[in-house]
Amino acid sequence: MRLRIASWNVNSARLRADNIVRFIREQSPDVLCLQEIKCQEAEFPAQVLAEAGLPHLKIGGQKGWHGVAIASALPLEPAPALAVCREGHARCVSARVAGIEVHNLYAPAGGDTPDRELNPKFDHKLDFYERLTAEMAQRDPCNALVLLGDLNIAPGEADVWNHRFMSKIVSHTPVEVAAMEALRASLGFVDLVRAATPEPEKLFSWWSYRAADFRRSNRGLRLDHIWATPGLHAAASRTHAPEARIHDDVREWERPSDHAPVTADLAV
Repeated sequence: MRLRIASWNVNSARLRADNIVRFIREQSPDVLCLQEIKCQEAEFPAQVLAEAGLPHLKIGGQKGWHGVAIASALPLEPAPALAVCREGHARCVSARVAGIEVHNLYAPAGGDTPDRELNPKFDHKLDFYERLTAEMAQRDPCNALVLLGDLNIAPGEADVWNHRFMSKIVSHTPVEVAAMEALRASLGFVDLVRAATPEPEKLFSWWSYRAADFRRSNRGLRLDHIWATPGLHAAASRTHAPEARIHDDVREWERPSDHAPVTADLAV
């Protein structure tokens, strides 16, 4: 069985409901993990997604800000929750689907100043990563677990438009890259998109709204990720090269999110 998992920071589920439906119809995800839904559970466009083929929902909503959701064609079962946001934001939602533990995350952006003492938002971001890393370190890497979402860090030189410039900007600073690597190493996670398209090819999943033509300027960052535990990756990869990609064409649609969706196909 092929299980297609998708991750997308939609920047308002209600505002972009039509785009979500279009993506579902074009790419047929079995599990769609959304970030920054910007609504409470009762306001989420549940009926629209159900009519598109994803009737099973797990929602972590918040009024006007943040918010995460898992929509699935398959039944969702309970999974251990991740209490890793010290501010109590709706940034994590978890469920088990087809025997796979799925954790959908919207990591804090971190503000503008990359200094923990001067910038509480940056401290919160690193604290979020530290708590999440400690939590994952307690899990079994042989278990089937996927960690995905808008992680708000571009880890590699080929994940940013300009490594030297971005190394001083929040999202690609050395301390953030180290925090992400500590998280990845905690369970030996496999970065499925990079496994499918290795460096040095540049890959981006986010482009600023400030650019009138994001393709032309192409000042992008790869902030959106799908990671799998070694046990799941070994079982799910048919050819040792997983099928995973960024759907950057979606960034060209009318009234787009500033993020593009990411998908990964697993054999379960």
